Amino acid sequence: MALNDHVDLNGFMDGVTRRNPHQPEFCQAVQEVAEDIFDFIEDKEEYHAQQILRRIAEPDRIVSFRVCWEDDQGNIRVQRGWRVQNNNAIGPYKGGIRFHPSVNESVLKFLAFEQTFKNALTGLPMGGGKGGSNFNPKGKSVREIMRFCQSFMTELYRHIGADVDVPAGDIGVGGREIGFMFGQYKRITNNFTGVLTGKGLEWGGSLIRTEATGYGAVYFLANMLAVKGEDLTGKTAVISGSGNVATHAAEKVVQLGGKVLTLSDSGGFIYDADGITQEKIDWVKSHKTHRRGRIEDYITAFPRATFHAGKTPWGVPCDVALPCATQNELLGEDARTLVANGCRAVSEGANMPTDLDGVHVFKAAKLLYAPGKAANAGGVAVSGLEMSQNSERRSWKEDELQQMLKDIMSGIHKSCLKYGDEGGGYIDYVKGANIAGFKKVADAMLAFGVV
Repeated sequence: MALNDHVDLNGFMDGVTRRNPHQPEFCQAVQEVAEDIFDFIEDKEEYHAQQILRRIAEPDRIVSFRVCWEDDQGNIRVQRGWRVQNNNAIGPYKGGIRFHPSVNESVLKFLAFEQTFKNALTGLPMGGGKGGSNFNPKGKSVREIMRFCQSFMTELYRHIGADVDVPAGDIGVGGREIGFMFGQYKRITNNFTGVLTGKGLEWGGSLIRTEATGYGAVYFLANMLAVKGEDLTGKTAVISGSGNVATHAAEKVVQLGGKVLTLSDSGGFIYDADGITQEKIDWVKSHKTHRRGRIEDYITAFPRATFHAGKTPWGVPCDVALPCATQNELLGEDARTLVANGCRAVSEGANMPTDLDGVHVFKAAKLLYAPGKAANAGGVAVSGLEMSQNSERRSWKEDELQQMLKDIMSGIHKSCLKYGDEGGGYIDYVKGANIAGFKKVADAMLAFGVV
């Protein structure tokens, strides 16, 4: 068989698995996309001849490096750092930096692969990348986090740039960490340039960046419901996570008339039958941000709620669900439970929070199901707008940015409708997002030739 002869999905995935041993998260992300793309490209010879899907599934480069830092006791600590630059066919690499013990090459490759399609869906000129370290910021002092961030940037700075690769925050990396890294970049290079997004407003950041991912996931959910002539008024919502994405998703659900029942962290979830109001959301934000507290403390402040240790919230009956914590938090059995309990719609605020079994369950049940690459693109969309503001040396007003975010999420929804309409009133949003994102990147790659 010639190299460019067509292979089937199983043959393609056998090759991906063989080339990426011991990287289950990355292989899962590729398969979820390939399942839809193979049918789409079946009669499109140019994509086969140019090996487009295989090339997208092979990162442009992976930078791995040692990060040495000194803790408050004077001990020398050693972590691993990475930057995965997956594809820059439509713009500079763009994607967050994650600091968490679970970070490894497989996780970052899957995130960079997903980011490639997510960024394409926004309509903004951004390629896909992701980076991070297995450093755990929990329990560390502010000065320890500063020293780690400075050491991390001392290596990373040579691989990034405003027109090359523009990182942002992710799990374990908020405004404080972005500030430490940007300060080190500026010190080393003597350049004040938009090389990171998620910056403070005083030094080049954008309004609504903090809210954008959570708000965007709810805007997408509202768009899906609107197709069915419905809205969020009176609907109950189950949300996982209690960080930035989850709390702002909860906030927007409440603003649009819904009732939020749950939030969670790695220790378990809280259930509040009275509903998690704006006052309670503000308490969670403060507790998590300023006191670095646990979600179980919620029941001390609001004793009518209950805490369920070591469990996820997917068994709670609801109208809509928003997984906003981390990858593979919603498994096939959880998906079956949500369907059995009458859940109408799922909008992913996290990256690949549903495993492949769960994706197949939602598809089979014909739920309104929005994958993360579509639903949580609001964050990177506003990051892209921050890049534009930095380039123009200007800032847009909050109402302008809010409207841009709504328009971008609406545009992504329309792209999903274009390629995901299966007829009979069913929209396969996973298929729609995968094909729309793939086509934009693939067509740019065709234009460049074999590079």
